[in-house]
Amino acid sequence: MNSPYPFAADDDLLARADRVTTLALESGALQPIRTECTELSEAGLPFSVRWISSLALKEQARVDTVIRRDPAFNPFLPPEPALTVAELGTDHLVVLNKFPVIARHLLIVTRRYEAQTAPLTAADFDALAAVIRCHGGLGFYNGGTEAGASQAHKHLQWVPDHGLGALAASLPDVREGEVVSSALLPWRHALVRLPRAWPSAEAGGAMLADAFAAACARVGLPPAADPMPPYNLLVIRDWLLLVPRRCEKWTDVSVNSLGFAGSLFARNCGQIERIRAAGPLAVLAAVCFPANG
Repeated sequence: MNSPYPFAADDDLLARADRVTTLALESGALQPIRTECTELSEAGLPFSVRWISSLALKEQARVDTVIRRDPAFNPFLPPEPALTVAELGTDHLVVLNKFPVIARHLLIVTRRYEAQTAPLTAADFDALAAVIRCHGGLGFYNGGTEAGASQAHKHLQWVPDHGLGALAASLPDVREGEVVSSALLPWRHALVRLPRAWPSAEAGGAMLADAFAAACARVGLPPAADPMPPYNLLVIRDWLLLVPRRCEKWTDVSVNSLGFAGSLFARNCGQIERIRAAGPLAVLAAVCFPANG
């Protein structure tokens, strides 16, 4: 790929992302959405609810326009050059999220079209592992529309901060590769303990693929179905979390993988108050299958 930006060979991925961000902000290609945030807590787990700032109604209208585009529109084939950060192996590109609400929100996009409902491949796991092994953070995947995916072209995602720390702290100290569930989460899910010391870059993807297969077996999800049933996948250095999905929304609030990391998004203050009244755990449980169902 001929990048429009000359990066030094020793730049790491986040250095490249920061440089592309600066230039994309200057050109207007990157259009962050200004949000406000309120904090909630339930069962000892912290949650944040972001909503679009009253100062950003223009941004809301712009995003709505994009969402209403022809479903055949594919922003990743090819991605905007001004938002493209780097090649990642032979099968993926790293691209900035055009409308981020979280800084350094990266998309790991397949170079050729694959559906968001297609099974994850060895190359997908390799790409995700390469980013998390070097930079930590939270990698996630919204497996289909019912799991909160907004684009049909296969893309994994990464953000630098995550809210799984409190949940992870509540889990037992189990051996690497063991599959467990948390009594705090009243919906079907599987958590797999990952190695404290990750393997080499070459082996990291296979490690994630094995953990994903073990989690799928625990929740009864076929790991190689095409199309896959809807699910959310979240990965941090210590844990992999898999959540099969029943539907996309609780009332009119859409939930994606970040909800299970403690981050919900509301479009207005009325939604925030309803989330507060119901409790975030009930919101999440409503889009999932029962824990013992």
